[in-house]
Amino acid sequence: MINKNSPIPIYHQLEEYIKQLIDSGQLVPGDILPSEREYSDKYGISRMTIRQAIINLVNERYLYRVKGKGTFVMEKKFEQDLQGLTSFTEDMKARGMKASSKLIKFKIIPAHLKLAKSLDIQEHDPVYEIVRIRLAEEIPMALERTYISANLVQGLTEEIVQNSLYKYIEDTLHMKIASGTQIIEAAIANEQEVKYLDISDQSPIMLMERSSKLDDQTIFEVVKSSYRADRYKFMIDLKRF
Repeated sequence: MINKNSPIPIYHQLEEYIKQLIDSGQLVPGDILPSEREYSDKYGISRMTIRQAIINLVNERYLYRVKGKGTFVMEKKFEQDLQGLTSFTEDMKARGMKASSKLIKFKIIPAHLKLAKSLDIQEHDPVYEIVRIRLAEEIPMALERTYISANLVQGLTEEIVQNSLYKYIEDTLHMKIASGTQIIEAAIANEQEVKYLDISDQSPIMLMERSSKLDDQTIFEVVKSSYRADRYKFMIDLKRF
């Protein structure tokens, strides 16, 4: 594994070896790595060299350290492409993962002024308020608050919103979802997010607010989501105009 005669620095060889173990599944998230002494005894290399490799992998988010306990394999983050308008269920299905939801709230409320403006409806018009925990393989990923005009999208039930809402809108109501606008910002988790996302106090999260439209440009939903920053990252391709 370590070739001391190679022009490639030994610390880099060790980094690549550990990455290979992680990528192949021989090391999985939460596994603890051998100590610097164990690596040194096994491969006959200095602890300073080992420390450099470990520091680099921590900086690259492959590993994380817990003081007094050791170095662990970090959970992989899910990458979401911001250029397409897809549901959480569709995202997880594309990754070959099982998506599910835990419904926290489902009721019809009168739209307050700010919400009415966001949905382009009249103040006090009926709006579905849907609060769900979004899970992938039973792991909480996001706390999602969805607001939908009850006059526009009719017939919603608790059973429907615990599955794919987009599928119901397109396949059952025959409405075409066309576009959306998203705003993303960083924040610190509040008490509700800590509770439902199973994260620690003061954990970083990513807040995303999306306004989605049908093909006739009618706004049909406003979604406010809190994503776990330790499990999610967003990606977008940029082009110079």
